[in-house]
Amino acid sequence: MKSNPNYFLQLIQKSKKGRLKIYLGMIAGVGKTYRMLQEAQELLKVGVDIKIGFIETHGRPETQALVAGIPSIPMKEVFYKGKILKEMDLDAILQIKPSIVIVDELAHTNIPGSKNLKRWEDVKALIDSGIHVITAFNVQHLESLNDKVKQISGIEVSERIPDTFLKKADEVVNIDLPAEDLIKRLKAGKIYQGRKIQQALDNFFREEKILQLRELALLQVAKSLEQKINFSLQEKPSVVERFMACISTNELLSKKVIRKTARLATNYQASWFVVYVKTPQESAEKINSRTQTKLLQNFKLANSLGAEVYIFESHTTTARVLPEGQNLFVQDSSRTFQSAEKKIPAVLFEAANRLQATNIVIGKPNQHIWRTLTGKNHFQGLVKLISPTDIDLIVVT
Repeated sequence: MKSNPNYFLQLIQKSKKGRLKIYLGMIAGVGKTYRMLQEAQELLKVGVDIKIGFIETHGRPETQALVAGIPSIPMKEVFYKGKILKEMDLDAILQIKPSIVIVDELAHTNIPGSKNLKRWEDVKALIDSGIHVITAFNVQHLESLNDKVKQISGIEVSERIPDTFLKKADEVVNIDLPAEDLIKRLKAGKIYQGRKIQQALDNFFREEKILQLRELALLQVAKSLEQKINFSLQEKPSVVERFMACISTNELLSKKVIRKTARLATNYQASWFVVYVKTPQESAEKINSRTQTKLLQNFKLANSLGAEVYIFESHTTTARVLPEGQNLFVQDSSRTFQSAEKKIPAVLFEAANRLQATNIVIGKPNQHIWRTLTGKNHFQGLVKLISPTDIDLIVVT
């Protein structure tokens, strides 16, 4: 899919704030970097002030050839663990302030000690300063798709980009290539060299996996386009959906619930939020530090995907809303309410009503855990409460 550089130029001319263009691919080697450099060459020809902030050619000759002639901002050298490493120089880009900068490998984790932990945070800083950015990444790096990608590939991708960042893009271009052509390129040594070729064929570069990743990438671009069209037409869905994700201290299941709810909210162009009910075993005096850390990380994950976090305090027989600022668990983005004393299912049901949830998303219940905590089956209690209503219950396995 070829984009029109003139469209991005028109966006730039209309805005004082930096604009963001993303080339999204299904997998390495489809040509994201190549297309960025092609566009840079086209923009140079019409006199646009464009520079390379960071590019990764992976030694591919046809990609390296396109770098020639494009001004590049030198990388900075960082001493780390006895080695001199090179990193994109954010401060230099901000000082030189080109009109447009090319930033490759968006999901990259910066060297410890850098101003920002992730490269996407560097890009955000550039946009906030008024610099326009053209960047690229593969769909498997998108945070809400982490579980799906692991299911497809058997690999958990560690470097991830929050969905909220993708939603800020002014233009998203899908770089597509048939699976057969991609595998031919790989075997011909045009993507990786040496032993990396067989490693790739044994992992991501299997036809069935490529096709599934391709579908994910196409869906993300389609959703982005649909949201832009609806926004420009000021159209709203006829039915306003609101999704409520219920999480606990079960780290892995809670992550699945959060990511699943984020995907659902994106599909329905809906708002969503997270509700956590704190039990006596999870009080500041009793909870262990590891569990507390993982819980806070899930709060942060929810925030990065665009959710608000609501925290309730519960006892085995009563529940009340946790007053803001009382506990470490309350984040700046959290909201609090006053609530009558109720059991856990009633708290979740009341939260759904107060926040006007149309759907409740909950992890598949482990009956042993539920009964160990309370001697009650809270899942069945919640089902009983919502059954007379129009609220739908979605169970994540």
